[in-house]
Amino acid sequence: MGRKITVATSTLNQWVLDFDGNLERILESILEAKEIGATYRTGPELEICGYSCEDHFYESDTLLHSWEVLLELLTAPLCENMLIDVGMPVMHKNVVYNCRVVFLNQKILLIRPKLVMCDDGNYRETRWFTGWKKLRQIEDFHLPRMIAEVTRQTTVPFGDAVISTRDTCIGYEICEELWSPYSTHIDQSLDGVEIIINSSGSHTELRKAYIVRDLVKSATYKCGGCYIFSNMRGCDGQRVYYNGGSCIALNGHILTHAKQFALQDVEVTTATIDLEDIRSYRNSKRSFAILGASSPNYPRVVIDFSLSPEHDTTLPTAVPIDWVYLSPEEEIMQGPACWLWDYLRRSGQGGFFLPLSGGVDSSSSALIVYSMCRMVVESVQKGDSKVLSDVRRILGDGEYTPSNPNELCNRILVTCYMGTENSSKETKKRAASLAAAIGSYHMYITIDKAVTTVLEIFSSVTGLFPRFASKGGCARQNLALQNIQARLRMVLSYLFAQLMLWARKRPGGLLVLGSANVDEALRGYMTKYDCSSADINPIGGISKTDLRMFLNYVKDKLNMAIIGDIVTAAPTAELEPLKDGALAQTDEEDMGMTYAELSVFGKLRKQERCGPYSMFCKLVNTWSGVYTPDEVAEKVKHFFRCYAINRHKMTVLTPSYHAEGYSPDDNRFDLRPFLYKANWSWQFRAIDKQLNYQASVKKSSSRQLNKKIDSIRIRTAVHV
Repeated sequence: MGRKITVATSTLNQWVLDFDGNLERILESILEAKEIGATYRTGPELEICGYSCEDHFYESDTLLHSWEVLLELLTAPLCENMLIDVGMPVMHKNVVYNCRVVFLNQKILLIRPKLVMCDDGNYRETRWFTGWKKLRQIEDFHLPRMIAEVTRQTTVPFGDAVISTRDTCIGYEICEELWSPYSTHIDQSLDGVEIIINSSGSHTELRKAYIVRDLVKSATYKCGGCYIFSNMRGCDGQRVYYNGGSCIALNGHILTHAKQFALQDVEVTTATIDLEDIRSYRNSKRSFAILGASSPNYPRVVIDFSLSPEHDTTLPTAVPIDWVYLSPEEEIMQGPACWLWDYLRRSGQGGFFLPLSGGVDSSSSALIVYSMCRMVVESVQKGDSKVLSDVRRILGDGEYTPSNPNELCNRILVTCYMGTENSSKETKKRAASLAAAIGSYHMYITIDKAVTTVLEIFSSVTGLFPRFASKGGCARQNLALQNIQARLRMVLSYLFAQLMLWARKRPGGLLVLGSANVDEALRGYMTKYDCSSADINPIGGISKTDLRMFLNYVKDKLNMAIIGDIVTAAPTAELEPLKDGALAQTDEEDMGMTYAELSVFGKLRKQERCGPYSMFCKLVNTWSGVYTPDEVAEKVKHFFRCYAINRHKMTVLTPSYHAEGYSPDDNRFDLRPFLYKANWSWQFRAIDKQLNYQASVKKSSSRQLNKKIDSIRIRTAVHV
């Protein structure tokens, strides 16, 4: 009797509605799995059509083309003699389900629909799919005619069932079911299922990679068994980046896992396990055995197929490993870089254009592009023909092979310092030094003439000429003069992005990169349609604090001394006149709060779900050693006033790499109004009442303390 089996999980960089490319990547994963000796292959959630089709799931075309791809897989000789499951949408009785389709040798064995939908954060699955409610039940599914002609089947089982082979039993969870408070792997394990397959579309956030590992380890530690987790990699046409991390676990230990970030479109992870290890582990858990004896049965689809070879005693089995995670700085260096690569190669553009100010934010964007170039060169040197093909197509040079990151960066990235009379020599120098360090094609331009021309148009109509506050103007004039500089930088960015490759005698255009961080978006500390308005933004979901950590990491890793000057410089927009040649404006002074405080406000607002009153109640204790209750109240009120009057800017926020759980992006993640009553009258009164109450309690406590002291003094005097 066979006991050792080799299983494979696939990490695929799929793309919404790219049925040709998605099919090609699925077939490549099957080929790689077969070459390694695997007899079972699984892949990511909805891998046939792409996970993020969203309202395209309403279209019958999406369902039709998914069946057409499945037909290609069923008839591919490559798929013979391997048990395979793939993900696709399936309509059953006029209801669309998110499904895994399991097949073997041109026979569909089971269509297993997802039971629990994901509807939080970036996900809205119940908008398009319905969860299967008939637990441990199956129904007949009538196959499309084009499939039935090949499989010679009229109907196949559809529902919550498991696959029983000659040597083992296989069950399924789909993504959210692993996160659910009532995960199905427990009941399946108690009913004798030894291998659990989970196909997922799980995105990355900073400091969150450990979650999948802990969930998978916990599932197999409690119940024993083998858990095979498959996840997508890539942007899939979205703001989020699916971070791979596919893994295989056995009896509470991780055996192997895929990379979190990589440029590979296909990564197959395999492990050989001994089924007897599962059986002995479970039998030793007496609570498991007792519960298993009375466990309700799952419908079993019995097949005459064995995953294990007949003579397998010499097969080496996988051993547990330690899963070492990337640091947050490494996640910033690699994740957004991979996201940019996906966007660049799939957008048909020839590179990036970045307004480089010499500050933390734009420098971080530039260094992420440079990190992308490093990863591309490394992949090419390792023989990745697909990456090399993409580079040549992007640059319009069929003979080009990148030799080093700086040389590639010079072709991919155009940086430009857009100076005005309000710009300092220090920022100009820092921008030029960083550009030289990474090799970008760098320019310096002055936009004062454009600013003056626009203001003269206004003056010719009104007879008025606005002035900065430092020169006698009012606050409205001062703000308008700052905004026109910022907005002209956006206009010029798009002009240069469209024409710079033409000037360099290359085809195509450039994608404009934004560089506003998540804290500035939360506070609204940006001009609407200024140079933060771009095609995509690699740092739009990252905090200022994390960006500084990232820059210090890159400085040490790549030995770039100029980064030290960038990190230590005070953040400034440089939109107001200099004072004696020095800066008179800093970001934190303008905002009325520090970047560290903004991160706290953001986490409480989004992740802790706090309104003004709840936020005050939490911070009055958290900040008790730093601020008085009155100061905390004023800071909270100031934040919410700024948040309210600037929330409208989130409707036009540049699509950004999602990295932080308190992102204010209302386009997908943060579904809140953009028109608020800015004085928050009821909420602020609640804060004031709490302040008054605390003050009265403090006053009362003080009186009581004084009375006790007086009483002690009297008793002491009498005793004497």
